[in-house]
Amino acid sequence: MSDDNSLVLKRYGEYLFQDLVVLAPAAEQLGSGLEAADIIQFIDDGGNVLMAAGAEEAGTRAGEMAREVASEVGVELDEDGTNVIDHLNFDVKDSGHHTLVVADPANLINSDRIVGKQTESFLYRGLGMVTDPSNPLVLNILAGASTTYSHHPEDGIKEYPHAVGRNTALIAGLQARNNARVVISGSMDFFSDEFFAANVEKVGMGSQKSGNAALAAALVSWCFQQTGVIRIDSVSHKIAGTADTPAYYTIRQHCEYTLKISEYVRGEWVPFKADDVQMEFVRIDPFVRQRMINKNGILTAKFKVPDVYGVFKFTVDYARLGLTRISTSTQVSVHPLMHDQYERFIPSAYPYYASSFSMMAGVFVFALVFLYTKDEQKTKAE
Repeated sequence: MSDDNSLVLKRYGEYLFQDLVVLAPAAEQLGSGLEAADIIQFIDDGGNVLMAAGAEEAGTRAGEMAREVASEVGVELDEDGTNVIDHLNFDVKDSGHHTLVVADPANLINSDRIVGKQTESFLYRGLGMVTDPSNPLVLNILAGASTTYSHHPEDGIKEYPHAVGRNTALIAGLQARNNARVVISGSMDFFSDEFFAANVEKVGMGSQKSGNAALAAALVSWCFQQTGVIRIDSVSHKIAGTADTPAYYTIRQHCEYTLKISEYVRGEWVPFKADDVQMEFVRIDPFVRQRMINKNGILTAKFKVPDVYGVFKFTVDYARLGLTRISTSTQVSVHPLMHDQYERFIPSAYPYYASSFSMMAGVFVFALVFLYTKDEQKTKAE
């Protein structure tokens, strides 16, 4: 980042902000030379970005900065001048091209942490987007209906549209591996006061309050990590029934692994409530994989150390939709049994023990017979 740009986002090598809102869809740069590369670097360093595209200036358009940032996070915006069109789901206030689309809450991503509990329909007028299907980190937050497509409103369709049906993303998101969050809307109007205060009047249906304001509030809260944030408070492991962490484990010992996880809810850290957290005991491959038992945010797994010695790791890698990803790894060594820890008599070897003692008894009896019994033929000859 150049020195001029550092005055905008950085000072003394530290970012001045954790969150960035970019509501300048047609801009090529912001401030004193803040460009797309700087925003991308901000995301790579863990910053959160909320961005809108699709400004109504000589047709719906997006600047190169918005396009480059969107492309970098796995979202592709349609060409300038195009609109999302739906001939069955449009508002009565539409100008005639059916570009004032009514989006159904059923097309939202299935995560209350991201979008909240929405019941009202939304107004949308802007660009269509498609997300990279090979990128598991990209989210289709609000998708179009099966009758939605993206095209120039006044042109005939001669080629396959950029986005069609449920593949048309109206609002997309990303949660990076460093837990940075990005929300990109193809419509600047979606966040406008006009759409917040408007009533949705879909053709053939009654009027209802627009859900844009409620959805925007939920998206901002999620994007800026006010919801859906979890953390690991403590990690411990011990031999079951003891209190201290051992320097190493011995094969076939009973082990207890404990994890404390908290979730950020309404400004406070509260115990995390989930029963799908798994731990693994790994040496190259997992030897133990077990679901942890959650008791008020304290998760516990009890298991028997495998009968294999070497260097192992306790690992937890938890990634769920709408939540920040948490990962922890603790290395321990597993030793074989000491010379005085082996069993003196193995139950499965009792038949062999019996055969050994029977052989010894047989040799003793044979010796007695051989030593104290005379040969009758030799006696008669004498």
